[in-house]
Amino acid sequence: MRGATGTAHAVRSVAVFEAAKGMLALAVAAAVLALGPEALSRGWHALLRALHLSTDRGAGAWLAERITLDNVSLAAAIAVVYASIRFIEAWGLWHRRRWASWLGCIGAAIYLPFDVHALLQMPGAITLSILGINLLIVGILWHDLHRHRLA
Repeated sequence: MRGATGTAHAVRSVAVFEAAKGMLALAVAAAVLALGPEALSRGWHALLRALHLSTDRGAGAWLAERITLDNVSLAAAIAVVYASIRFIEAWGLWHRRRWASWLGCIGAAIYLPFDVHALLQMPGAITLSILGINLLIVGILWHDLHRHRLA
C-alpha cells in the first residue's frame, strides 16, 4: 500500500510542476504582449550584445528581424496554447487520469534526445539538471502507467 501512496504523491508533484510551467507560459505571453515588438527587439539586441554575439548576422539577427506585431501576437498565442496543455495535463495527473500519465510521459520523453544533445554540447549543472528532471518525470509517469496496468 505504501508504494501506491508514494506513487500518488510523486504524480501529484509532477502535476504541480506542470501547472507551474503553465503559469510561467502565461506570464511569458502576458509579458510579450505588454512589451510589444519594439521593446522586445531592443531587449533582444541588448542580450545579443551582452553575450558578445552578432546583431547583424546569424540566428540572433534572423530572429531580431522577425520580431513584429504579428509574430509577437503569434508567440503569445502559442504560449497560451502551451499553457492550456500544461494545465489540462496537470488536472489529469492530479486526478490520476491514465491519459494524463501517457501525455506527460510522452511529452517529457520527446525532450530527452535534445536534453542529451544539449548536455554533450554544453556540459554543466543546468543541462544535467534538465535531463535529470525529464528522466525523473518519465520514470514517475511510466511507473504510474505500469501500476495502472497491473491494477
